[in-house]
Amino acid sequence: MAQKRDYYEVLGVDKNATEDQIKKAYRTIAIKYHPDRNPGNKEAEEKFKEAAEAYDVLHDPQKRQQYDQFGFNGPGGSGFGGFSATSMNMDDIFSMFGDIFGGRAGFGGFGSQSRSPQKHRGNDLRLKVKLSLNEIAHGVTKKFKVRKDVTCSHCHGSGAENGSSSEQCPTCRGTGVITHTTQSIFGMMQTQGVCPTCGGSGSVIKNKCRHCGGTGVEKGEEVVEIKIPAGVAEGMIVNVPGKGNAGHNKGINGDIQVFIEEVDDENFIRDDSDIIYNLLLDFPTAALGGDVEIPTIDGKRLRVKIEPGTQPGKTMRLRGKGLPAVQGYGRGTGDMVVNVSVYVPKTLSREEHEAIERFRQSDNFKGDAATKESIFHKFKNYFA
Repeated sequence: MAQKRDYYEVLGVDKNATEDQIKKAYRTIAIKYHPDRNPGNKEAEEKFKEAAEAYDVLHDPQKRQQYDQFGFNGPGGSGFGGFSATSMNMDDIFSMFGDIFGGRAGFGGFGSQSRSPQKHRGNDLRLKVKLSLNEIAHGVTKKFKVRKDVTCSHCHGSGAENGSSSEQCPTCRGTGVITHTTQSIFGMMQTQGVCPTCGGSGSVIKNKCRHCGGTGVEKGEEVVEIKIPAGVAEGMIVNVPGKGNAGHNKGINGDIQVFIEEVDDENFIRDDSDIIYNLLLDFPTAALGGDVEIPTIDGKRLRVKIEPGTQPGKTMRLRGKGLPAVQGYGRGTGDMVVNVSVYVPKTLSREEHEAIERFRQSDNFKGDAATKESIFHKFKNYFA
């Protein structure tokens, strides 16, 4: 078990801090490590509890005096009768220190303890879309026929038969929540939960729709247009709000989450926002120079100048010919990286063989020491 930290250290205040300073310090830490802001984060949860334990002692003048004099164990080694960071319950914390947040309303608001009836939210849907490099470069709009929950055509989403009305839920009396009162070592404590009778809506339907059973939704299809922004990458998710399953009883529609998959391109290899093209030159062009055409992600051809004596392994970078950064995740456009290799024929005619044999005797075709050293290190680094 981790050793307890000094309560003043936990809240980041000195021993002469006023009650307002202690309260402000605790609220700052509690907001930072609030469970609604850090879902599933055990470390944040422990820090949240630790701060609550420190505040439980230091905001109480009597406990604080005893802590200053006797330390963690309190007078006579009996402690303070307060929280323990290893065993405290979140609902206990919110119940005891609700005044700090204005109630248990979640991180989004820290509002009052009263709750409005909730609207049902439809479930999200997941789709996969395969994109070519050209589509990724420019962005694309895709159409999908989606099977999902849609608003009931018979009751138009109300869930009631023939326009019959709904009435206040008798269990929660229209609040959408029920309150549980329990006895704890700290006295009577209250916690709230969604009403099981109305599901949080605050009302119940007298005469349910025979078509949808009172849910307000039915199975159906919809053609959905989804706009995929330029620059997306494998594994990214594009969220389309409001196009998922319809919510029960005129509730809130869910979303569609579109998972991106990239289709391998026959010409290019993607490297983040750059694209790599392997250019295979014939020997005469590499030796004498000239112009060659290479493909681009636009589907057009680009003329590139090859300098005389171009060596295998040379790299050319064409600025701005790559992929755009996806909106909100970067800036600018990547480059096209052209890797040059030289084609060596596997078979030669008699005349070709004799011509190359004559070239073999020329010092110019043997390469100088500097060129050989450069090639050696390039391959050495490659295989390292």
